[in-house]
Amino acid sequence: MTHTLSIRVYYEDTDLAGIVYYANYLKFIERGRSEWIAALGVDQMVLRRDQGVVFAVRRVVADYLKPAHFGEVLTVTSRLTAVSGARFEMAQQVRRGDAVLFAADVTCVCIGASGAAARIPAEIRQRLAQDLG
Repeated sequence: MTHTLSIRVYYEDTDLAGIVYYANYLKFIERGRSEWIAALGVDQMVLRRDQGVVFAVRRVVADYLKPAHFGEVLTVTSRLTAVSGARFEMAQQVRRGDAVLFAADVTCVCIGASGAAARIPAEIRQRLAQDLG
């Protein structure tokens, strides 16, 4: 399933020309992923406290296609594309209406307190797998 999140572009998101600064797209898709995982019923703070694991971005492949501007309302879409024992992959986009402004393929990994890879807890992996369908 595809999760959507509406985001308004604030002055702080832009450069001197009023165009969204490139690094802020990464912030937008981070918010999209955070809201997506929360919508699956996963509280990441509880996951860290009770299971000692967190999710971290390992890889992002991004395309900047069109600029967004101050004051616009954008939509972040997040769609799970793969899940395995210790990672999941997502396709994310930032859109203005039907126009795709930014697209990214993101790989997230589960890590323990030491920073080493860890298995995604079974109940979380099950929720992720259900979102693939």
